[in-house]
Amino acid sequence: MKNLSSMEVTSYAGSVSSIGAALTFTNIGVIVGIITALATCIANVIYMARKDRREERALQAQLGVKQ
Repeated sequence: MKNLSSMEVTSYAGSVSSIGAALTFTNIGVIVGIITALATCIANVIYMARKDRREERALQAQLGVKQ
């Protein structure tokens, strides 16, 4: 990885600050809401997959199926 010059760092910092200045509280709220919804969806998919596996193992145990 190459070392960044002070001009490059200043340029990156300026671009980040201009993006931050352009965002309003409404925009930030929408972004946080979208991120929260995506995280909830991912957590639900993982939970349902684990639940399905647990239920499958329980059914196999009830039926006496050996793996």
